[in-house]
Amino acid sequence: MRNQLDDANFIVKGMRQRRRRWIFITTILSIIAIILCCAMLLLGNTIYPVNVVVRTLMGEDIAGANFAINTIRLPRMITGLFAGFAFGVSGYIFQTMLRNPLANPNILGITSGSSVAAVFCIIVLHSSNTVVSIAAVGGGLITVIVMYVLSRGRSFSIGRLIIIGIGMQAMLDAVISYLILKSSQQDIAVALRWLSGSLNGSKMSEALPLILIVVVFTPILLTLGKQLSMLELGDQMATSLGVATDKLRITLIVSSVIIIAIATSTTGPIAFVSFLAGPIANRLVGASASNILPAGLVGANLVLFADLIGQFAFGYRFPVGVITGLLGAPYLIYLLIRMNRKGEL
Repeated sequence: MRNQLDDANFIVKGMRQRRRRWIFITTILSIIAIILCCAMLLLGNTIYPVNVVVRTLMGEDIAGANFAINTIRLPRMITGLFAGFAFGVSGYIFQTMLRNPLANPNILGITSGSSVAAVFCIIVLHSSNTVVSIAAVGGGLITVIVMYVLSRGRSFSIGRLIIIGIGMQAMLDAVISYLILKSSQQDIAVALRWLSGSLNGSKMSEALPLILIVVVFTPILLTLGKQLSMLELGDQMATSLGVATDKLRITLIVSSVIIIAIATSTTGPIAFVSFLAGPIANRLVGASASNILPAGLVGANLVLFADLIGQFAFGYRFPVGVITGLLGAPYLIYLLIRMNRKGEL
């Protein structure tokens, strides 16, 4: 009896420690995000003091500062914050749900599906930003539906889904290349800027749908976080614990695709953020917890930090997607080597 009480106390103590660590890391990530947001507002061709930024944000009309802060820097900061959060959350959900670090929307071709639809609207139809956003969501959903149907067979297969997703990505990237080759010079410049993943030219009107989608769907995903962790145990174990695996998986996929498709339509496919955010969050917090919120914050911090590096660290200003690509590519190579040594490939 005493041993049972000791075991129970040990378990409770471990849970409390994990909970405190989760709160501590999440708080630190939130503070870093706030610091990066402030840096986005303060820094630029003209560095404004804090009191000028605050007065401008409060509505005071200060010559020069009003346009630079409210029209250029604020929309850029908000877009980077919410897009990074969306990429981080979506990537973490796919990696956790499919129990594979390679299973993120970039590598599975979901963002490529959104990109094909968006590029088609930009180059061929010359559509408005609203139509591009709707098309990106539709393209992402169609891609994931095709992947899910093809991977079902007699039963759902994670390995089959990943292989099909990689094939879909290659095919969709080829479609994007074809559209660009057949487009006019002016359209090529617009499409390539979008495809590189950029916060340049961000507008508050374009950021509002992204903010709305993230605010609406994040609580849904957080609510499903505990059940998401159960999927890591396998479908049979999750079902025995009372989880409706197919229903849960469909809800998670649809919600994740919607938020990442909206983020992609707003900023373009910012490379490797959805790939990096989940593993970094798990390393910081521990893989035993539901790390949806920390993964979103890591994604937001990655985008904001990479954008600051791209703007000010070099003589030429690079789009944020170029910097995140430079950060993510070495990790992808490392992960492939490690998985190959373990026989997971």
